[in-house]
Amino acid sequence: MIHKFIFDGVRIVVDVHSGAVHVVDELVWDLLDLYQTAAGEEIMSALSPRYDRAEIEQALAEISALQQEGLLFTADPHQDNYRPRTDTVVKALCLHAAHDCNLRCKYCFAGQGQFGGPGGLMSAQIGRAAIDFLLEQSGPRKHIEIDFFGGEPLLNFQVIKELVPYGRQKARQAGKEIKYTLTTNGVLLNREVQQFLLDNQMAAVLSLDGRPAVHDAMRPAPSGRGSYALVLPHMQAYVQQEPAAGYYIRGTFTRHNLDFSQDVMHLAELGFRDISVEPVVGGSETDYAFRPEDLPLLLEEYEKLTRLLLARREAGQPINFFHFNIDLSGGPCLPKRLSGCGAGYEYLAVTPEGDLYPCHQFVGRPEFWLGHVTSGIQKPGIIEQFRQAHIYNKPRCRSCWAKFYCSGGCHANAQAFNNNLREPYEIGCRLAQKRFECAIYLQVKQAGLA
Repeated sequence: MIHKFIFDGVRIVVDVHSGAVHVVDELVWDLLDLYQTAAGEEIMSALSPRYDRAEIEQALAEISALQQEGLLFTADPHQDNYRPRTDTVVKALCLHAAHDCNLRCKYCFAGQGQFGGPGGLMSAQIGRAAIDFLLEQSGPRKHIEIDFFGGEPLLNFQVIKELVPYGRQKARQAGKEIKYTLTTNGVLLNREVQQFLLDNQMAAVLSLDGRPAVHDAMRPAPSGRGSYALVLPHMQAYVQQEPAAGYYIRGTFTRHNLDFSQDVMHLAELGFRDISVEPVVGGSETDYAFRPEDLPLLLEEYEKLTRLLLARREAGQPINFFHFNIDLSGGPCLPKRLSGCGAGYEYLAVTPEGDLYPCHQFVGRPEFWLGHVTSGIQKPGIIEQFRQAHIYNKPRCRSCWAKFYCSGGCHANAQAFNNNLREPYEIGCRLAQKRFECAIYLQVKQAGLA
């Protein structure tokens, strides 16, 4: 399987199963359409009116050599024999420190932070039990992760301050290392919190959607007033300290700002360099969710963003845009390329009460309850459903050129839109495919191949 696309006149060919990327001329571009279906003389007859016969023969020889080297028209080495790991090794927890929030974001999948329940804060006792659960369930894995999440986790900062050193001590005793991340809307990101993150080498995900009007329209305070002016100084003050553990400015774009490339540029102009602006996911009843007719504009906007990022890089002001980060050197052999984020068996979410769910987007849905941090996994059948939701068990993914980059897409979106973990969300697929084309093009340009 190969995938061909043209970006600003550059002809790019991706060999799906080897991961090889080729920049080709017009002759090879045309040849590839005929190479596997036509004989040599048929190809000559079809192309000789446009190209010199000797050039065609040379190009055919080059294609044949690439095929023999396993860099073109490569067979899938895993399709008929891939089996996911059977042992349950939990590598990460999304720890819901708070089911409450001090903003009222309109696109919030968590019901304003309460996940359909009564709300509440995680106790230190439950938090410690969750860390103990992770250390026990991580098996021989040395590096494990905890993301403090919500709602707004900083509403429970006192407990977080207890849990971080507890986890480090327990991990050290077990010969492991915990990487901590905090996801916050920034309202409570004061000097004390900033110093705590810095002192404890904690990564941060900071929610900021872009231009003031865009952010304020979707992320108001309970009073209805926008939150941009409130959170921006906190985020800038923190990022200016160059946190060693890293950060991402994490925005969401909706149907109300289809020109989202301008929001990325706005964030860059504010001095942020690590940026993730992602498409909203919402039901058709909402006014902010994308519709099929929006796709042409969205795809065009990703191309605009690509050109803007390229221009900034050439001007010596590069941006690390999360969704354009792909690995072209690793090949398709890594399990993560086949199974994705590991939600439901390697990555779990923990509620303030200690209940376990496949990920933060499944929290509060009784049919996806897995167990409790004090008693362990009670529903191994659900674990197995997620384990088996890999690309070879998703009919649409098996024939998709981007399958090794997106790993089958988001399970929560598939379940929400199609009520089926194995049927990906179509709009999400189309956007992901375009992002990967943009990312590949940027790497081609960076390597000086075009």
